[in-house]
Amino acid sequence: MPHDVAPSRHIRLTSHSGGSGALPIRWGAATAAERGPIVGTTSDRAKRNVIGTHSGSYSVYRALAVAAGALQRSHRADLTNTSPTDIIGPHPQWSDPGHIVSLDPWGATVSEVFAGEIAAGYDIRPTIAVTKAHVILPEVIEAVQKGRLVPDGKLLTANGAALVTKAAIEPVWWLPGVAKRFGCSEADLRRVLFEETGGMYPELVTRSDLEVFLPPIGGQTLYIFGDPLDLPRPEVELTARVHDECNGSDVFGSDICTCRPYLTHAIEECIRGAQAKADGGRGGVGLISYSRKEGRALGEVTKFLVYNARKRQVGGDTADQYFARTECVAGVQDMRFQELMPDVLHWLGIRKIHRLVSMSNLKYDAITGSGIEVGERVNIPDALIPADAQVEMQAKMAAGYFTPGVVQDAQGLKQTRGRGLD
Repeated sequence: MPHDVAPSRHIRLTSHSGGSGALPIRWGAATAAERGPIVGTTSDRAKRNVIGTHSGSYSVYRALAVAAGALQRSHRADLTNTSPTDIIGPHPQWSDPGHIVSLDPWGATVSEVFAGEIAAGYDIRPTIAVTKAHVILPEVIEAVQKGRLVPDGKLLTANGAALVTKAAIEPVWWLPGVAKRFGCSEADLRRVLFEETGGMYPELVTRSDLEVFLPPIGGQTLYIFGDPLDLPRPEVELTARVHDECNGSDVFGSDICTCRPYLTHAIEECIRGAQAKADGGRGGVGLISYSRKEGRALGEVTKFLVYNARKRQVGGDTADQYFARTECVAGVQDMRFQELMPDVLHWLGIRKIHRLVSMSNLKYDAITGSGIEVGERVNIPDALIPADAQVEMQAKMAAGYFTPGVVQDAQGLKQTRGRGLD
């Protein structure tokens, strides 16, 4: 046990991970072979070299499947024909441990880069998958019908379906780097993670030699419009949005916030940007990065409780009480801390975002602070803001969420900077 961690006398700490067969992990190494594989298997514990297991929050469902007898614990995925449809990287940021601490940059190609280890009996699983699909949204179809978007048969079909490359990414945390991002000691991070998960992962405080943690949280999905190979090329115009999950609005169209309108507006901008011709006749590229951080990472139950508190307070729902009601219920205004968010951009090799479809200073500061240049910040048109979302808009503007000034929206109309919700 680390000498600087004092366990409670009421908690029995045990060590269950890693053994003589565990391969080393050298985070930030220049090649996959030097870095070593992430082995989070539960079927051969002697070979484990991480804390936790694969699949993020879905690991609990896997446990239920095993308990119910529907899944054999010894099952190993057959990775035949599962390789990425598009190759991402490697990029220089992959070998810089300061740029990527919350995902495994080699996670999409483990079946190739660690073929020898897999053949030797190590249960190594992908933490990233890359595929292709069509995205069909009524807002995009409407944009085609109204002439804002023009089908080209390549990026956008006549019926309004947009061709995308999708990447699903599971969280893989290098604990020393995560601690540094949040300005705390690794020992404190490990202790609090252990305590706040009810002691779910004893290895956090008993195995300081295990530096990689697979947390049981949601991951993120990328939607790339255009050629993924253009993402790291600063001469190709990149339109991008980093979006945090809001199931009520994104999926069901709840009008108390602008999440879906901003998301679909960004998708339209990404399609238009990917179709545009840049200098030298090169096309653009678009990116939506979608993170599972429901309700400002407070959770949907907390979010709905806050909705009730806001609507039922004396005087009704007002901007001056917007954050106060959240803090009364949750104890904090927002837990989406954006410190880890730029990692996925560095995984893609991005060095410049020409058009960022976001007015959040928190996101902008995290992106630029990580070394990525940002050009124009694209606002949401006022016409897309639901009436019931005006309180949230006013509250965020008053709280200084956004930089004052003037920007251009997609139609070239001047908008007051700060009228967007992230």
